[in-house]
Amino acid sequence: MISPGLQYPIFGPEISCPHCRQMIPALTLTDTYLCPRHGAFEANPQTGELVHLQSGRHWRRWNGEWYRQHTHPDGIRFEIHEALDRLYTQGYRATKVIIASRYRELVSAYLERNTPWRGNSDSQTPRLYGLPVEFSPESKEDPCWDVINFDLEKEPGIPKRYPYFRLFE
Repeated sequence: MISPGLQYPIFGPEISCPHCRQMIPALTLTDTYLCPRHGAFEANPQTGELVHLQSGRHWRRWNGEWYRQHTHPDGIRFEIHEALDRLYTQGYRATKVIIASRYRELVSAYLERNTPWRGNSDSQTPRLYGLPVEFSPESKEDPCWDVINFDLEKEPGIPKRYPYFRLFE
């Protein structure tokens, strides 16, 4: 008799699809989950990642949420842009972007950098979509940064100038 825990992949008998968020079942005695809309996802017990077999995209979970693990700067930039749009539609404006330090090399070439002018020290701060960018602490200090990609600091209100339209400059 096979233990019920061994019949399913590492995430259990069902998960929410990382794309559409609907609950999808595990295929028993495999490491696969099957979404009727998005196809097969394979769970990797060694890495704790979920891999979309059709696209090769990797996902990791933190606090019940799936986070795509990016390998190209446009992927994370697009994800940040979508989050900025969601904030805007909810009546908030972003004041800062905090990006996981593991993406520092990946996104550095795409950050806006201004030279200091008339002693303005803030102009040294790199920016993305007009917002100041900071990088997270290392994941050893805060393990969530090994999974999540970025965080937005926000405040109520609409952006003074909606700078996020410059998606792929």
